[in-house]
Amino acid sequence: QVQLVESGGGLVQPGGSLRLSCAASESFLRGYAMAWYRQDPGKQRELVAHITGDGRPDYKDSVKGRFTISRDDAKGMMYLQMTSLKFEDTAVYYCNRLVPRRDSWGKGTQVTVSS
Repeated sequence: QVQLVESGGGLVQPGGSLRLSCAASESFLRGYAMAWYRQDPGKQRELVAHITGDGRPDYKDSVKGRFTISRDDAKGMMYLQMTSLKFEDTAVYYCNRLVPRRDSWGKGTQVTVSS
């Protein structure tokens, strides 16, 4: 069982940037599509971005051109570079496989966009 650990969140002004990190293990990542999700209180968790096992990314329409997902399987790490942040990006961000492992969800990292 791998417990995912997200980090890098924080308080940022609109238009600012953050880089989120997801610590897993090489065996958890390699060969699997991985994803970033986010959840606002009272709302369902939503898929923000995913990256295939061979490195092809895809994004939710509202973050295209602003977010960049990447992975380093050898280090067991995945990243989400977020730029031009908007109020509506405020949420707790989680990482997992694109087909999530239920027993691997981490605590997430809070991103708050506020002036």
